[in-house]
Amino acid sequence: MDLSVSSSSLVPFSLSLHSNAPKLLRLSRTSTTFFRKPPSISRQNKLAIITAIQVSTQSENDDFVLEDVPHLTNFLPDLPSYPNPLNKRQAYSIVKKNFVSPEDVVAQNVVIQKESPRGVHFRRAGPREKVYFEPEKVRACIVTCGGLCPGINTVIREIVCGLNNMYGVQDILGIEGGYKGFYSKNTLMLTPKVVNDIHKRGGTFLRTSRGGHDTHKIVDNIQDRGINQVYIIGGDGTQRGASLIYEEMSMERSHSLIHLVLFYNHLFMKEVKKRGLKVAVAGIPKTIDNDIAVIDKSFGFDTAVEEAQRAINAAHVEVESVENGVGIVKLMGRYSGFIAMYATQASRDVDCCLIPESPFYLEGRGGLFEFIEQRLKENGHLVIVVAEGAGQEYVAAEGHASDKKDASGNKLLLDVGPWLSDKIKDHFTVFRKMAVNMKYIDPTYMIRAIPSNASDNIYCTLLAQGAVHGAMAGYTGFTIGPVNSKHAYIPIARVTERQKTVKLSDRMWARLLASTNQPDFVASEQES
Repeated sequence: MDLSVSSSSLVPFSLSLHSNAPKLLRLSRTSTTFFRKPPSISRQNKLAIITAIQVSTQSENDDFVLEDVPHLTNFLPDLPSYPNPLNKRQAYSIVKKNFVSPEDVVAQNVVIQKESPRGVHFRRAGPREKVYFEPEKVRACIVTCGGLCPGINTVIREIVCGLNNMYGVQDILGIEGGYKGFYSKNTLMLTPKVVNDIHKRGGTFLRTSRGGHDTHKIVDNIQDRGINQVYIIGGDGTQRGASLIYEEMSMERSHSLIHLVLFYNHLFMKEVKKRGLKVAVAGIPKTIDNDIAVIDKSFGFDTAVEEAQRAINAAHVEVESVENGVGIVKLMGRYSGFIAMYATQASRDVDCCLIPESPFYLEGRGGLFEFIEQRLKENGHLVIVVAEGAGQEYVAAEGHASDKKDASGNKLLLDVGPWLSDKIKDHFTVFRKMAVNMKYIDPTYMIRAIPSNASDNIYCTLLAQGAVHGAMAGYTGFTIGPVNSKHAYIPIARVTERQKTVKLSDRMWARLLASTNQPDFVASEQES
């Protein structure tokens, strides 16, 4: 198998490593060096180590990093390959270039300076000329986990149709009820006919649950059922579960595992021979909050922003129709305020947007109360959008802070919407002796439960087909997603290492502040 990446300035290389963590391959004209992060090294330290090595071995202009995904041949070296069945598919007969070149990669950063390193790249997604599964011997399964999100059913449908229509796979199982379904024997057979119209519905056709991840039970069940392709649709917690499943099947049961760890210029090698299991694990990242690292956006996000407009518009109509109307719309966003930020900019009817990343305060110069009073005097009404994770420190300080977590391990948040409504109403009626008409809207479950829009439907199709192409090509332990608008295979560990958040120093947040003219609470607090 050829997994090489080359260019006019780089020597070709082939990949024979297997790892549950991202592999970093650093190339120059004169040397080829492999790096794999040891379990005890943080990502920050790893990057610092790489930089130090880079300076000592090569010029920065030659720097090239490929964060690659594992392949079944890494621990099953004698695995045979087969011609891709797409060659015989009528739909692909008109395509000028059917297959993605093994040299194609996607750059994580497309804007770089002239003298800066070339940076991190990921393997480009798409069909390969060779596959490592015979379609008639594939038994695939699909499972959905975590909360609801628009587009889940579209992803399920397109995985089934992609496997069947493109590759001729007939044996596809749906695991019902999340991870628990693996060992509670809840399954159903999936065919294009069964999933034909599920994309028109909200929710998940396979049902979902949080938690229930028992790695050993799941892998035992996968092996007992003869499943050799696993498609897991879920958020960062679910993707961590996918990573554990992959580790259990490949790391702990691999036939041959070679670790090449470069740590402060000390190289050592370890070979472990263990039992091999031919199973490809593909993750399709799902979170309505759009907080998954590396990828441009998660599916369902566009639909969520579009639907949030209805709630904002309703709030605006309500507050315009009364004297001193104050509307509050609470949107999703536990730790990341992307939905609130984008919905605010798309709406043009929002006066203030509060997100978890940007602390705010109520009283004093430059505070929220002062801003509300000013807008009421100017316009007679205003609309506030607040993400569910915003202001948690204030709500906790006045109530009973809870350390409880849901089944997925997420901390249960206190409800900032009613708290903020009460604080605003009390301040203006009691202290300012000014009557305000409060209108509070929480459209969370309405947004989560709707089918995906046209944009997300197309996006879900690309994600599903990319996952199918990757699994059939023998890649495993990967997740699929767009990086700078090009779909790529990304190590699961890479997208679960941190949550993506709104950067207050970026232009997008500056555009919002310019649009709403709301206070920059942090700056105002420092000045006062």
